Amino acid sequence: QVQLVESGGGLVQAGGSLRLSCVASGRIISINSMGWYRQAPGKQRELVALITSGGAINYKDSVKGRFTISGDNAKNTVYLQMNSLKPEDTAVYYCNAGASRDHTGRYYPYWGQGTQVTVSS
Repeated sequence: QVQLVESGGGLVQAGGSLRLSCVASGRIISINSMGWYRQAPGKQRELVALITSGGAINYKDSVKGRFTISGDNAKNTVYLQMNSLKPEDTAVYYCNAGASRDHTGRYYPYWGQGTQVTVSS
């Protein structure tokens, strides 16, 4: 079993900042990527930022220059620093990890429970 635990969400005014953290634990052989997704009411879940174990990073266009993803491979942890927040960033943010629990080379997606981020105007 793999567990992802997020923290750091909350309520902030537009222009403010928040930092999300996510720790993966359990029977993990390796993780090939970790990332953040978000889902606003009535909308589909979307990728916000992703970082691979090799350090490659991908961002949703609308957060480029405002959000920064970083990771600590040794601690199975990923962070999302969110600056210049806008009301349209309001959503539940979910942590995701691609993890392998054996030595077959297969990776499966795991999800955290989500953390609410609310940006007031």
